[in-house]
Amino acid sequence: MPPARKRTRSYDPAKIRTAVFTQFGNVRQAVRTLSPAQLGLPTRLGDWTVRDLAAHVTMAVETVSRNLDREEPAKAELTLLDWPFATAVRAADIDEGTRELARANPDLDALYARTEERLTERLATAPGARLLAARTGAMTLADYLVTRTVELVAHTDDLNAAVPGLDIPYDRQALAACTRLLADALAAKAPGGSTEVRIPPYAVVQCVQGPRHTRGTPPNVVETDPLTWVRLATGRVAWADAVRDATVSASGERADLEPYLPLMG
Repeated sequence: MPPARKRTRSYDPAKIRTAVFTQFGNVRQAVRTLSPAQLGLPTRLGDWTVRDLAAHVTMAVETVSRNLDREEPAKAELTLLDWPFATAVRAADIDEGTRELARANPDLDALYARTEERLTERLATAPGARLLAARTGAMTLADYLVTRTVELVAHTDDLNAAVPGLDIPYDRQALAACTRLLADALAAKAPGGSTEVRIPPYAVVQCVQGPRHTRGTPPNVVETDPLTWVRLATGRVAWADAVRDATVSASGERADLEPYLPLMG
């Protein structure tokens, strides 16, 4: 079933563009420091190595430039809140394309440099309302750039998890946009007002059918930090494990979000 429609949160296009460049730059700086042994380490993404994952980060950004090179579609097909639920169908294509990209580009820093140069050039004159023929469905450039913060934040976390001692920083604006989009996607997937989900300092949403809370302390509350939320929403961490490890606190009979997670395949 498709998620229920909700009003989409607004994002500052200039801040989102800066966040995408900043987080991409953070990853690039870290990848430069990795040794061949580190690049060969496994990741939590199937049998991808760190090299595969690092190459994939450029693919996630290059899609902006590539889509701007394509003919503009006649109309939008996806809203921003549709996007998280439309990603699973592309998994096989992404896996194959990532491996080919990593094999064809042994010099990862050169690949990052070309990707950044292309993005800078293509975004220089592209308005946010310009439609992109993305493979998940046509959507505006402004919305598509918000989705890139999810890709960049999630894969930054993947790299940090894969390489001991690696500590790639998270751009605050990128982490905020990623957290908010995935929180709003939960509210769209599980519409209602019985449960309050808090992800300080970036997002609070109401979700799950049941008696609506109006004042005082909500009877059903879930609270977690932004990175744990991203891991839950993208399937990196299971709900039961997060509750067991106390990275999520959940109180109330409608505070179990396991039926709605992950949001992205």
